[in-house]
Amino acid sequence: METLTAPGMVDAHVHLREPGAAHKEDIWTGTAAALAGGVVAVLDMPNNTPPIVDEETWRRKASAFRARAVADYGLFLGYAGGAVDPLPRLAPRAVGLKLYLDETFGNLLLGRDRLAEVFAAWPGPGPIAIHAESASIRIALETAAGTGRRVHICHVPSPDDLLSIASAREKGLEVTCEVTPHHLFLSTADVPRLGAFGQMKPPLLPPAEVQRFWELLGLVDIIASDHAPHTRAEKEGPNPPPGVPGLETTLPLLFWAVEQKRLTWERLWELVYTRPLEIYGLKPPAEAHIEVEWRGPYRLGARGYRTKCGWSPYAGKMAYGFIRCVTLHRRTVFAEGRLLAQPGEGRPLQRAESCSQRE
Repeated sequence: METLTAPGMVDAHVHLREPGAAHKEDIWTGTAAALAGGVVAVLDMPNNTPPIVDEETWRRKASAFRARAVADYGLFLGYAGGAVDPLPRLAPRAVGLKLYLDETFGNLLLGRDRLAEVFAAWPGPGPIAIHAESASIRIALETAAGTGRRVHICHVPSPDDLLSIASAREKGLEVTCEVTPHHLFLSTADVPRLGAFGQMKPPLLPPAEVQRFWELLGLVDIIASDHAPHTRAEKEGPNPPPGVPGLETTLPLLFWAVEQKRLTWERLWELVYTRPLEIYGLKPPAEAHIEVEWRGPYRLGARGYRTKCGWSPYAGKMAYGFIRCVTLHRRTVFAEGRLLAQPGEGRPLQRAESCSQRE
């Protein structure tokens, strides 16, 4: 049995639901789930209740993370309309600005008539991260070209969008992108099994489109979980919200892809560690690594997760490898299924000297 050492994942897209929906997930349970999944740092989104859009909401959320996180972290700033004054003031503290151009969970939908103004107001150094369906991606790329801003397309909804992004890069636009495990390992063929538990935004794609994602993976910068937990009761209710958990399953699924030779070991860590740090201009978590027991295959379970919501859409999917140990800040914080870190041991990720971009 082989044990492999790796840097651990920096998950660049998570929703830990605190403040405002801690019954789904909170900072402690979410970062504990991260460590259990071999994730040493998370970048948390701003569509909370209230949304993280000004000095007061930012201060409260940052304080809560300092007190309760067990993995390292960075926080996004959002925009809810009105004055753009908070953007340049808070930009140095945020990993990026998250804008929502299409409907999703939360109330941060941005009208396209304000898009150029908001882009122009954002000074960086972090990129503008975009939630957008295909039509809105084209608008975001045009706005980025007109304002000279660096943009990151979250959870790309279609393989065709990767081609649009590649074309924009060829024209000199600074644009990066990510795909999610649910768009690589799930498809519309899973919908009869999952029902509302497979409802997400962007939605699942037909199997042929999933295959195209794999074929075009060379155009992708990041794989991020888009960990977006909701309770079973909410998913089974009359108006199920979009989103699925993924912090604990992303690496085992990708390890299976490595074992199946769909992905190299080196490319895996570029997608989940090196590029997230480069794109968001962050220093690596200090003295961090994971140990992976390289054996399998096995099928992911339906229960037994640390995430507060307690379920996974990937139940029954093939996986490989087990996270046996996680070291962070020279300390063993997770070992043999046991969380050893204490609330508040997680630290904010530090800004690197520059936001490096693909040459």
